[in-house]
Amino acid sequence: MKLPMNRSIIIGVIALLIGVAATLAFAQDRAQPASRPPMAEEVFKNVTVLKGLPVDEFMGTMGLFSAALSVCCGDCHVGAGSTNPHWDADPPKKQVARKMIQMVNAINRDNFGGVKIVTCWTCHRGSTAPSGTPPMDMIYGEPVIYPSDVLPAASGGNLLTADQVFDKYIQALGGAQRLAAHTSWAGKGTATLYGEIDAYPAEISAKAPNQFAMIIHETDGDMARTYDGRNGWVMLPLNAVSEYPLNAGMLEGAKLDAQLAFPAGIKQSLNNLHTSFPATVDGHATNVVQGNGASGLVVTFFFDAQSGLLTRVIRYANSAVGRVPTQIDFSDYRPVDGVMMPFKWNYSWISGREDYSLTEIQPNVAVDAAKFAKPVQRAR
Repeated sequence: MKLPMNRSIIIGVIALLIGVAATLAFAQDRAQPASRPPMAEEVFKNVTVLKGLPVDEFMGTMGLFSAALSVCCGDCHVGAGSTNPHWDADPPKKQVARKMIQMVNAINRDNFGGVKIVTCWTCHRGSTAPSGTPPMDMIYGEPVIYPSDVLPAASGGNLLTADQVFDKYIQALGGAQRLAAHTSWAGKGTATLYGEIDAYPAEISAKAPNQFAMIIHETDGDMARTYDGRNGWVMLPLNAVSEYPLNAGMLEGAKLDAQLAFPAGIKQSLNNLHTSFPATVDGHATNVVQGNGASGLVVTFFFDAQSGLLTRVIRYANSAVGRVPTQIDFSDYRPVDGVMMPFKWNYSWISGREDYSLTEIQPNVAVDAAKFAKPVQRAR
């Protein structure tokens, strides 16, 4: 698929998350029951098809449209990117998008028992117009591999079991005893957004057992992901949807990110852990382990076959039109008070990618609880 090449397009992709089949104009004065998160139709105007979705799932759904068709908000919304967008307008492309959602839902309902087997990506694969005929260059050229979300179990030969892979990982980090001695840490450095050259100040903070925060101080405002041990949020430097809570699989994914900061208990936090077939990541052989969370979360771990260190994790949360992927790549491991910790994080999600380069990590420091709470946008 074609990826965004500059800052304006990345912003457009993020904005699309709040578009297609709905508009971004906020409904006013809607009090929300404390017992449930606000639904998309209660937060945005003109939602006609994707009703009953929490805001985070709604945004993830919009992101899947963007990725599957290689489009951004301006392709479906009137005036997107201008100072006076008409998000509540219904141009032809938005109407088509709604019909496509209904069509795909019907296909899955009538043929697959409602399971989301067919998605936008199934046909579009990065193009607004699906190709109906295989090109000869693709038939006889290098194969294009689209890995499955759910991986088969594998065993035998020289394959390690899931327990053995995680045990090797813990030992590679420094051992369970040294890991247990780390009860908090704070990292500082910079982050570069996809398609940009300039780096912004960034920080990553964690407190055992499962509190976590990633913050980038962009020029236009802060981007933040926080998890306080129970609740999670995402904040973007956009006026229309400055922050939103996480739910279900996306909340479970935020919890996993927090647990990875203190990884000794990862093995106990997931179900159905199994080894799959080996894979190559950045030219290095890896041992692959996959597991499931309680809210439909699917998680795939890639551990360097030689060092045992975690090099990649991909987690998938459910949405109305398929699974929403988030991928984190870890590198540049260095010893911090006896524990190997990654100083480079590549965080790829449905509306962008950030490359974190930490210059320092301080272990066992006091971290203000407010750091992990619902984020508040700084004054600009």
